[in-house]
Amino acid sequence: MNNVGYKSRDDEEDRMKLGLLTAPFPETPLAEVADWTAANGFTTIEIACWPATSGDTRRYAGTSHIDVDGISDAEASEIADAMNTRGLEISGLGYYPNPLHPDAEHARMVIDHLKKVIVAAGKMGVPVVNTFIGADRALTQDENWEKATRVWPEIITCAADNGVKIAIENCPMIFSKDEWPSGHNVAYNPRIWRRMLEEFGTTIGLNFDPSHLVWLMIDMERAIMEFGERFYHFQAKDVMIDADGLYEYGSLSSGIGWQIPRLPGLGHVDWGVVFSSLYRVGYDGPIIIEHEDRGFEETDELVKRGFLLARDILAPYVH
Repeated sequence: MNNVGYKSRDDEEDRMKLGLLTAPFPETPLAEVADWTAANGFTTIEIACWPATSGDTRRYAGTSHIDVDGISDAEASEIADAMNTRGLEISGLGYYPNPLHPDAEHARMVIDHLKKVIVAAGKMGVPVVNTFIGADRALTQDENWEKATRVWPEIITCAADNGVKIAIENCPMIFSKDEWPSGHNVAYNPRIWRRMLEEFGTTIGLNFDPSHLVWLMIDMERAIMEFGERFYHFQAKDVMIDADGLYEYGSLSSGIGWQIPRLPGLGHVDWGVVFSSLYRVGYDGPIIIEHEDRGFEETDELVKRGFLLARDILAPYVH
């Protein structure tokens, strides 16, 4: 067998683990979510950590399964132990706000909370915090990047001081009128990823979601091969391109009206190509299902059905 281009996978302890992000269960206590997750064949979990009183109205945001504000060492250990006793590894703590928001007061609030999430992760022994770089929708990509170089050093220092990595999701966050034209997250393409990884060092990596590359028309296999060594986390979400919507609105609408988030297996992501590429670069981290599928969200039972569907699609690839 020709192994050129493949990384060794000799360490039996390092293997992909399939799990889910808890955000679609905003009213369900973490213990109940964890019980269901473990009972249904998942072995890892990303825990949503928005502020307990954030009032965040964005879809799939605002869930607070851990109140990190002032969390004690004992409380952190108790949560980590509770997951371990269920056979669940915590893949990361998730909080996806906009640290580059044009309103300085809002930006300060989300940065301060993000730092609290990082401190909590350190206390819990969780290796990664997942988030966005952020963006000011009125600025160009280069202007947003320049702003990021001013805003992010204090966050990176906090992470380094607490022994935590930060994984940046690659979604541009351009789905509504209040996010137009530049979105709420500048780190969505290879040009910015290269800058980010070089400028900010190894404390920063990617929380890679392949679905965004479909509608951005970025070569998925090439991206994984170039940046896979800096994947600190992986979120499995799919996307369906609505041809009629694309015809009606055109590509300059940046996904508004024609790109539809789906569960893995129900969209246009080629999961065979994704996992082939992940194995080639030696990725052995968590595979976390991110549920943003409107067809499976009206009730907790529908949400669970969606997660089980995605589990069965992805499980054959995860070893």
